[in-house]
Amino acid sequence: MVQPLQAKVMGAREWGMLILLSLLWGGSFFFIGVAVKALPPVTIVALRVSLAAIALLVIVRVMGLSMPRDRRVWLAFFGMGLLNNLIPFSLIVWGQTHIASGLASILNATTPLFGVIVAHLLTDDEKLTVNRFAGVAVGFLGVAMMIGPAALGGLGSNLLAQLAVLGAALSYALAGVFARRFKRMGVAPIVTATGQVSASSIMLVPLSLLVDHPWSLPMPGLDVWAAIVGIALISTALAYVLFFRILETAGVTNLMLVTFLIPVSAILLGAMFLGETLEPKHFIGMTLIAAGLAAIDGRLLRLFSRPAVDPTLECRENV
Repeated sequence: MVQPLQAKVMGAREWGMLILLSLLWGGSFFFIGVAVKALPPVTIVALRVSLAAIALLVIVRVMGLSMPRDRRVWLAFFGMGLLNNLIPFSLIVWGQTHIASGLASILNATTPLFGVIVAHLLTDDEKLTVNRFAGVAVGFLGVAMMIGPAALGGLGSNLLAQLAVLGAALSYALAGVFARRFKRMGVAPIVTATGQVSASSIMLVPLSLLVDHPWSLPMPGLDVWAAIVGIALISTALAYVLFFRILETAGVTNLMLVTFLIPVSAILLGAMFLGETLEPKHFIGMTLIAAGLAAIDGRLLRLFSRPAVDPTLECRENV
C-alpha cells in the first residue's frame, strides 16, 4: 500500500535559519537605501551579485569543493538566476518607479500565496492543506497591517506596475520549486548558491554596462561602498547559502514564509538601530504573522486538537 506523502515540518533548526534569513534580507533595505542615493538600480544589483559570486567562489575553493562542469547543471544555474534574481529584481525596480514602496511590499508579500499554489501544482510532496492556506492568508493580513492600510491607497491605479510586482512574487515562487532539482543533481547548497549568483552576474554585469554606463558616474563615497559590500556579502552570499539549505530540508512552502518575516525584521532593526518608533499596528501585524506561521507549522494546532484521555482508562492502565 502506498503511503500518503507528508508535508515537511520545520524543526527548531529550520525556524532559526528562516529567522536569520529574514534578518539578512531585512537588513538589505538599509544597505539599498544608502547605495541608491549614488548608484542606479541595475548597477547596484550587478555589484551585489558579482561581489557575492567572488566571495562564494573563494569559500567553495577554501572548503575543498569544486564547481560542477556538467552543462545541465549550469543551465539550471542560469534558469535559477533568471527566476530568482534577474526577472524579480527587474520587475520590482520598474514597479517601484510607478507605485509606492508600501504597496509594493504588500504585493511582494503574496509570494507565500503563490508558493503554496505553485508547490501544490508542481510537486508531489507539498500539497495544499487547509491549515497552510489559512496560515498564509492570516500572515499576509499581518504584513498588510504592519505596513498600514494607507499603503493600499494606490491599489487600482498603475495596474501594470502592480502586475509587475505580482509577477516578481510569482517568479520567486517558481524559483523555489525550480531549485529542488539541485538536490536531485547532488549539488551542495553552497555550490548551488555560488552557481546561481555567478550565472546572475554573467547576465547582469553586461546589462548594467549597457543601461547605466557606470563609467560615466561620479565615484561613490566610502559609505556607499560599505553598503554595497554589506548587501553583497551579508544579504546575498550568506543569505543564499541559508536559502538553499532551508529549501533542501524544509521545502518550498516553508521557505517562502521568509517573505512574511522580512517586514518584521526590517521594522525591528529600524527600531533598534535607527530610532524608529514601533506603533500599535506593528504589534498587531506581528501577532497575526505569528498566528499564521503557527497555523502553517501545524504542531501547535495538533497539540490543542489532541483528543483528551479518558481518566477512567488511565486508572485501569495503572491497576
